[in-house]
Amino acid sequence: MAIQKHISLVLQLVIVALVFNRANGSSLKLGFYQNTCPGAEAIVMKTTANYIYQSPSLAASLLRLHFHDCFVRGCDGSVLLNSTTSNQAEKDAPPNLSLKGFEVIDAAKAAVEATCPRVVSCADILALVARDAIHLINGPFWPVPLGRRDGRVSIALESRSLPSPFANITTLKANFASKGLNVKDLVVLSGAHTVGVSHCSTIATRLYNFTGQGDTDPSLDPKYVPLLKSICLPNDKNTTLAMDPGSSQSFDEDYYKVVLKKRGLFQSDAALLNDKLASLYVKLYPSLMGTNSLKIFKIRWLKWVKLGF
Repeated sequence: MAIQKHISLVLQLVIVALVFNRANGSSLKLGFYQNTCPGAEAIVMKTTANYIYQSPSLAASLLRLHFHDCFVRGCDGSVLLNSTTSNQAEKDAPPNLSLKGFEVIDAAKAAVEATCPRVVSCADILALVARDAIHLINGPFWPVPLGRRDGRVSIALESRSLPSPFANITTLKANFASKGLNVKDLVVLSGAHTVGVSHCSTIATRLYNFTGQGDTDPSLDPKYVPLLKSICLPNDKNTTLAMDPGSSQSFDEDYYKVVLKKRGLFQSDAALLNDKLASLYVKLYPSLMGTNSLKIFKIRWLKWVKLGF
């Protein structure tokens, strides 16, 4: 049952991620490189494993890297491009300065290039690495349609469209709606916060100066605040803490239970309870996991693949 729960959650994340691939047209398909580079996926998996076994926490970073790529211009690898003297790229935009895992993508690309030069796109490698990284920390394995084309345009200002951890529910819904995503998609993708850590600086305002009066965010469980303050002192920019305490390296549904307890780390987590529909999904999500929901979401996923997403 635990495995089914994990698969159901990831399938939903994959379903939503496929929406971001519209720019790639109908070229996405399973086994895209079967003839041109048949060993590509195995090479990427092996390279990713070399990194994840040494540093399991990288899995969450790689999933986040893939999400940040997809939310701007679709899953085209544009977040991997470097800035030039005449252009500041996405990588150097404020929301992306804390991204990690670029070295894994570079290593996987180099390994693939050594076997199949100029065949496999960086965008596809990023999608595979994110999937493989989650699988390597005992998460599920899901099929990744391939055939993405690498983007050649990367503009830092466009990264403003990325959902902010400080956003309220109105802003979050607008962010996702601009990508053709609904409230359910917002809740599903927020579930990715079940893995990984964040810096104390991200929650400093919630703990010490929420309204500018030296107060604490009232949406936080008051019994949880003392613990957070003991970990995150004022002006602490270096300490990290788990986004899903006790389960930060397990890709599961515990995140929603944390949110319901009003212990979500970010303002954007707490914001999910400020919308009737979003709150309903947060409450129902764990109980909906299982065989039936797995079949439903698999059907949706296959439908979107057929449409070329």
